[in-house]
Amino acid sequence: MTTLESYRHNHAELRQMIEDLRSLLTPEQLRIRPNAKTAYELLCDLGTKVRSHLAEEDRSLYPSLLIHEDPRVKSIAWGFISGEKPLRKTFDDYHKHWLKNCDFNFTEDFLAETHEVFDMVDKRIDREEQVLFPKLVEIGLFQDRATKRGLSQLSPE
Repeated sequence: MTTLESYRHNHAELRQMIEDLRSLLTPEQLRIRPNAKTAYELLCDLGTKVRSHLAEEDRSLYPSLLIHEDPRVKSIAWGFISGEKPLRKTFDDYHKHWLKNCDFNFTEDFLAETHEVFDMVDKRIDREEQVLFPKLVEIGLFQDRATKRGLSQLSPE
């Protein structure tokens, strides 16, 4: 079973990948062919990681939320599920348009669209952390780190 900590770890990895890519995706850096190749590989890795993260949520998280008795929990789950579709489509379109042919032609349009994709992923992560995760803790699906620490301090050793 996936834990809240593993979702947070995935978020940290995604944010780090985006941060690394933002620093690499400058016209100066991309003029250096090995940097362009590295950027391409990292962008492909990011796409794989985002798709995997969304698939894991679809498999492990949303089914239990969709059958929850609280209609607000169901509504939140449906909101996140429907929010996945544009993100997945954007990634697929982006990959087909920019990454499929390995030409490393990183134009201004490519950079602009790449940063839009990064912003979409950042917003998705922010929404999960600010809306979804607190609700998961509230309904008891996951325990928060602070709650676990508090409970472990109360239990006799």
